[in-house]
Amino acid sequence: MTEEEKLRVARVREDQLSEADTPEDGDRWSTWGDAEHGPKPYPGWLVTELAAVDRELGIVKTGKEADVFLLERAMPDRSCLLAAKRYRSNDHRMFHRDSGYLEGRRMKKSRETRAIANRTAFGRNLIAEQWAVAEFAALGRLWQIGAPVPYPVQRSGTELLLEFIGDDEGNAAPRLAQARPDEDELLDLWRQLVAALMVLAEAGLAHGDLSAFNLMVHDGRLVLIDLPQIVDLVANPRGREFLERDVRNVSAWFSGRGLPSEIADPAALIEMLLDVAGLR
Repeated sequence: MTEEEKLRVARVREDQLSEADTPEDGDRWSTWGDAEHGPKPYPGWLVTELAAVDRELGIVKTGKEADVFLLERAMPDRSCLLAAKRYRSNDHRMFHRDSGYLEGRRMKKSRETRAIANRTAFGRNLIAEQWAVAEFAALGRLWQIGAPVPYPVQRSGTELLLEFIGDDEGNAAPRLAQARPDEDELLDLWRQLVAALMVLAEAGLAHGDLSAFNLMVHDGRLVLIDLPQIVDLVANPRGREFLERDVRNVSAWFSGRGLPSEIADPAALIEMLLDVAGLR
């Protein structure tokens, strides 16, 4: 933020604190003013007013590396639901795969590099924030090139606020692994998946950890999630390996649900994606 923007945020904070109607216990003022923001233009549904209140409504999902909470950002006249993804660093065996995914990415400070390698408390916190930064950047880039991902609202430290994929009542959309599509729906979801992977390949990218558990289905629309480990197919020497694994994982799920093998053909899709990425 510019100095002028920082002063404006500080003045708004002072006005908020001087008012009697402070947020209730457990709530907080919107952190929008203090965070890194997603790409412009901002979606029309997004509440960006600094006087909004963030209210945590419950947990959506727990994981090895991060927990996801349901958050409501509300003004008196409107509100929006957000997914608050919070990366954890302490007391967890986390980021066990990070060395392979981080190949091709540079760390500038040797102290930070040593801390990460030694898994000190400082290093684990750095890893958590590094993954948050990586996922936020990946989502912003993918959103801008038209990939089906949640809109990345903001990042503050190890917390990401993302578009909530679900209904207005706060029920999260199911993972693809939980879906029971009929024959026509299955084919449509496969075509959406191929289109999404093509968008990534054209940008020289692969998801890196794709499976039926990090794809969501909302009103028939397939959405890619969990992208901190997104792989640069050129810079990462294992890029092709990650792409091939992604394709084989999801192809196996579709084949297991009855999609004909000549359609859910991993070898053909891999060759097509490598060709689009300019790696053949």
